Amino acid sequence: MLFTTTTFVMLYLPVVLAGFFVLGRRSQSAAAGWLFIASLFFYGYWMPEFTLLLVASIAINFSLGLRIIRADGGAGHSSRRTARLWTVLGIVFNLGLLGYYKYANFFVHNLEIVLGTEWNIAKVLLPIGISFYSFTQIAFIVDTYRGKVRELNVVHYGLFVTYFPHLIAGPVLHHGQMMPQFADRAIYAPRAGWVVSGLLLFCLGMFKKVVLADGISPYADAVFKGADAGQMPTIGEAWIGAVAYTFQLYFDFSGYSDMAIGLSWMFNIRLPFNFDSPYRATSISDFWRRWHISLSTFLRDYLYIALGGNRYGVWRRYVNLMVTMILGGLWHGASWSFVIWGALHGAYLVVNHYFRAVLGANRCHALAGSRLWRVLAWAMTMFCVIVAWVFFRAESLGGAARMLQAMADPGSARDTMGLLWNAGLQWSVAAGWCAVLGAIAVLAPNTNSIGRHLQARLATPSVLRAAAGTVAVLATVFLLLVNDARGSVSAFIYFNF
Repeated sequence: MLFTTTTFVMLYLPVVLAGFFVLGRRSQSAAAGWLFIASLFFYGYWMPEFTLLLVASIAINFSLGLRIIRADGGAGHSSRRTARLWTVLGIVFNLGLLGYYKYANFFVHNLEIVLGTEWNIAKVLLPIGISFYSFTQIAFIVDTYRGKVRELNVVHYGLFVTYFPHLIAGPVLHHGQMMPQFADRAIYAPRAGWVVSGLLLFCLGMFKKVVLADGISPYADAVFKGADAGQMPTIGEAWIGAVAYTFQLYFDFSGYSDMAIGLSWMFNIRLPFNFDSPYRATSISDFWRRWHISLSTFLRDYLYIALGGNRYGVWRRYVNLMVTMILGGLWHGASWSFVIWGALHGAYLVVNHYFRAVLGANRCHALAGSRLWRVLAWAMTMFCVIVAWVFFRAESLGGAARMLQAMADPGSARDTMGLLWNAGLQWSVAAGWCAVLGAIAVLAPNTNSIGRHLQARLATPSVLRAAAGTVAVLATVFLLLVNDARGSVSAFIYFNF
């Protein structure tokens, strides 16, 4: 059930929202249980065959969390050791589950290549959302061991993991961000300002997805599919394809995040913002502070720091950065293309930190005050990000190699743009799309600030709030009609991860 479908907006959402607040007047536990069951139904609508797996994962992790709390509450070294044992078991369980369903096919395929054989083994299906709910529960297990979790409510925990706005494609949530909200009496009473501002933010996210991301996707698809099929793009096609995908991915995923946050506001629940205008970044470190913030925070807190961070010297820091980003790339998918994408970003970060260390803090600060330097730094950052996205999008290493070769070959500019032409597309329209979306991504206010402003302005009853609610409803209906008119369902890109 996609956020952009009539079934979700006109049926599922109103029923779940009404049930949550009606039950919330009588019992907070009943309302939380209702939202938990509704979230399981939402997941089951996608993949009913894997709903039991999700429930089992929740039950096992909840049980392990209880055991860690009880063991850590005892006296003596042996109790702490027992808590550590349960923590390790929880991490191994979640990583094992993720490893089997996400990487078994990749492992078998590469083993077949190395051994020169072919096994007729059935492919393992990937449960949707497993990457997100596995990482969410790993964070919970580690936080419990660190003493950040002291009380557990089974309904609240189940809702924390399955909460439908974030379940399929994030953001990656922490126990401390969500569980206190479910225990707050205030969220179970409707607030008109939050509902209206949430619906408006939901509309902005839907506009990003339905109009911007889906609008530019044919240009990226035509070029990348041609390159993966063995055709050589021209330099113009290669750059149009790479830049088009750069904006498609951003507006698709940030659109999903905006819709998830907006939906949560309707339930009086806050999710963390997941994007902060990443294409304004003037360094690769700045990019990762702005892109998929919940994942980069998870990788920093639970992997990079666990590996030692920067505590053991400069070179160990660089190794930790590389390992973290390579594993971050592999988290996105079982493919060497994702490994290379992660390795590229790891190398970018190493170069970035080394460059800043050579220049020194004072010179870096002085350069940051130069407009010319900021423009050059932004251009270099965008170039590096776009090159890395080629590996992220390409379905084969050969396709990625052809794209990069074409992007670096000025001689191919003399060739006609056959890939776009064969798809019935015009390069001038594609260039226009890229220019418009680039201006929006770099120059326009981001939806975080727009959403906060709307929530503040609509907090009290007013004519403005009534008008905003009307606009939000009409805009939602219009975007649903636009989406339905296409005649095909376009899932969010990050559903694949």
